[in-house]
Amino acid sequence: MVDRRHDGSTDRTGFDETKNYLSNALGRVVPRSVARRAVEVTVSTDAAEYGPDEPVAITVAVRNRLPVPIEVPTSTRRPWGWAVDGLTEATDERRYVRDEESALSLRAGETKRATATWNGRFRRTDGDGLDRSVRAERGTHTITAFVPVPDADDRHEATTEVRIR
Repeated sequence: MVDRRHDGSTDRTGFDETKNYLSNALGRVVPRSVARRAVEVTVSTDAAEYGPDEPVAITVAVRNRLPVPIEVPTSTRRPWGWAVDGLTEATDERRYVRDEESALSLRAGETKRATATWNGRFRRTDGDGLDRSVRAERGTHTITAFVPVPDADDRHEATTEVRIR
């Protein structure tokens, strides 16, 4: 998952994180409950149907619907994530992402976009600790994009479906 910035550099989270200290300060004034409700997540793919092992380009957009900056606390250092059929990044491998809280800052009306590619396969871990790559079965698969907020009931997410023929 890599996002290209306007200047050609890349950001490891997929979002352009240019610091705007005034927006960040104002974003802390908006109550967290209001800020969480202001976030809108959308997810789309470059097609609706794919062949076996054909890469699926996933585009995630996170938008602040308010006319003021907001800061939304997240349960991990990553500001967003994606999953296929409920498996984060299409793998059941153990995740080594710190559960350290962070925050997603959005300027007034700002939309942040990022892309990821699913290769049409799932990573599976066997009981002996070895992992293998398994081709996705034919049929419909659900792709979910989300902002990992501390309260799972309040998680912002969007889904789309793709078909593997």
